[in-house]
Amino acid sequence: MSVTKDKKTVLEIANKIKEARLKKDLKQSEVAEKAGLNANYYAKVERGEAKPSVVTLTKILKALGIKSSDILSV
Repeated sequence: MSVTKDKKTVLEIANKIKEARLKKDLKQSEVAEKAGLNANYYAKVERGEAKPSVVTLTKILKALGIKSSDILSV
């Protein structure tokens, strides 16, 4: 996988996470708190500047009340 394609995938996931948060009318800080994450780190995840681990991504998904299939394309 090329760096460009990897960055595109990270951005796609980040955008889907942000969309899910906005649909639920939550602030970044609220999702971060529910997920047990630092609010600044969570903001970086949403901007595609940080690649969360599987464990961290699972925490974010649970905090948003969504499934991995909602954000991961097949």
